[in-house]
Amino acid sequence: MRALVQRVSRAAVRVDGQTVGAIGPGMLVLLGIAHDDDEDVCDRLADKVRALRIFADAEGRMNEALGEREVLVVSQFTLYGDARKGNRPSYVAAARPEHAEPLYERFADRLGAARGVFGAMMEVELVNDGPVTLLVELA
Repeated sequence: MRALVQRVSRAAVRVDGQTVGAIGPGMLVLLGIAHDDDEDVCDRLADKVRALRIFADAEGRMNEALGEREVLVVSQFTLYGDARKGNRPSYVAAARPEHAEPLYERFADRLGAARGVFGAMMEVELVNDGPVTLLVELA
């Protein structure tokens, strides 16, 4: 699993012009899922994302975890796009929807997150705070 985590002032996701998820200050997580990912990897990555110390403390240092801030999770199979050969990325490393969707839902549930619509064409709007953007994977 890959989580592209962005610290945001606000973020929203729309499907067919309708807002399906929106948050204030917190994290936008674009989540990619691979073929061999399972519930254990999902839970460990969600816990890692929750514990990331990317928010400012009283002294202005990035030293606080998510806490009570909000999370918006959007499925993003293109995080597994491979563009090393040619100009058209290959997505063979991304999990099939029937494998990925339950893990996506589990990840979002574990974080108590707002979410997009799995597999839908979405418009994602965000105000990146910092900017702070991290690609998080487990070893």
